[in-house]
Amino acid sequence: MCISGLIGCSASRQTFDPQHKFPQKQLQKDYTIFRKVLEESHPSLYWFTPKDSMDYFFDDGFRQLNDSMTEVQFRNILSHVVSKIHCGHTAVKYSKQYGKYLDTANLKMFPLSFKVWGDSMVITANINRKDSILRFGTMVTAVDGYSTRQLTDSFMNYISGDGNSISGKYQSLSNSGAFGSLYRNVMGLKDQVAITYLDSNGAEQTVTVPVFDPSMKDTTQKAAGTNKPAAKPPKEERHNNLQYASRYVQIDTTLSSAYMTLHTFARGNKLRSFYRQVFRELDRRNIQHLVVDVRTNGGGDAGLSTLLTRYLADKKFKLADSLYAVRRSSKYHKYISWQPFYWSLTQFVTHKEKDGKYHFGYFERHYFHPKKKHHYDGDVYLVTGGNSFSATTLFVKSLQGQPNVKVIGEETGGGAYGNTAWMIPDVTLPNTKVRFRLPKFRLVMDKNLVKEGRGIMPDIQVSPTRETIRRGIDPKAAVIRGMIMHKIGVAQQ
Repeated sequence: MCISGLIGCSASRQTFDPQHKFPQKQLQKDYTIFRKVLEESHPSLYWFTPKDSMDYFFDDGFRQLNDSMTEVQFRNILSHVVSKIHCGHTAVKYSKQYGKYLDTANLKMFPLSFKVWGDSMVITANINRKDSILRFGTMVTAVDGYSTRQLTDSFMNYISGDGNSISGKYQSLSNSGAFGSLYRNVMGLKDQVAITYLDSNGAEQTVTVPVFDPSMKDTTQKAAGTNKPAAKPPKEERHNNLQYASRYVQIDTTLSSAYMTLHTFARGNKLRSFYRQVFRELDRRNIQHLVVDVRTNGGGDAGLSTLLTRYLADKKFKLADSLYAVRRSSKYHKYISWQPFYWSLTQFVTHKEKDGKYHFGYFERHYFHPKKKHHYDGDVYLVTGGNSFSATTLFVKSLQGQPNVKVIGEETGGGAYGNTAWMIPDVTLPNTKVRFRLPKFRLVMDKNLVKEGRGIMPDIQVSPTRETIRRGIDPKAAVIRGMIMHKIGVAQQ
């Protein structure tokens, strides 16, 4: 039986056809379940898009199911609809089988990665390493005749994001491989692409380049691209580093400063012990300036972000004005992963209030207090960007406005008003097996900011430019270093 099963699984993988087209009726059934699950259980479906508008987008998506479709084509329609919810935690995913296919398929790849913002795209990586024209820092104005604005406007319709913040969507396009993946799925990828760029004189030029083919034997073409390696700290500072893959701190005793980088608040990264080590060391050395860089931090465990907040907060704080789900059970439970577990858990942690919602009362009432042991009281600089999301926004929002704290960088991708998350099961559609994430709880941090629907705005805005990218300069770190040196200079006078 086991041998038979293994052979069956192997054969299934080998015969998977990514171009398989699902019949119209199967697509319509999956789409109907997709819509009904969201309408039944998503607590923020109409938070930023009125019901009549959301109904229009749902109806429009269904109208497009007028023929058989591949999984990618169907997924594009679902992603377009989901983007209208304006919830960064709600996203469409490939079926597991399609995901496994992508892992081993050696598909041809769009050769470039970009830093994208506004109307600008600057090359940050080129898989074709021998390319002497499209180098790191080159400004691109069009691809295959589509202008930067046309491309970004189109791609924004397939990216999930919180509220009305576009910073997170621009950053999503800037993340490695994201632009190329969207280009393939939305525009279609040919064997060559025409890239229009600005030359050294600022004149537009167009060059046609091949896409990257992983099946080629040319070992000089490696997916490492031309990204510059991260700068290493000066030799005299390295012995002061507390290193780990997802987080580290660099201490500069000459400036009485420390630079803490946190790429995640996810469990499994020994963050509790890391915090203890870091703040004990900062206390021992009497460090006066602490930079906490969370610009790449997409969130994770709110308990771990809250613990860090307690080391820095100067007064008690609360995470939520309100935190609630609209349902405990679901008519569509058989499609929702871990639904019995979530139902059981909400029985214990939520209570139905007069508004008909199931409130997580503990977080609505509970105040967290600052840590007493090794609490940090010096100057704090929080570095934010479009990738700052979810639990990271809880961390930054709790500290912004504190007299010794400055937020520096770009608007966060996560909403300043709150988010929809906490429990996020996958929903698997029965025919296509396409999945989507279904956040169960709406968290409101500040109800006064809901109408605007933006991310956390920095106290000091620092954005990239073509020149800083080309020269490999981190403008945010440079601004903070200047602030610290100014303070030290003033203090020494």
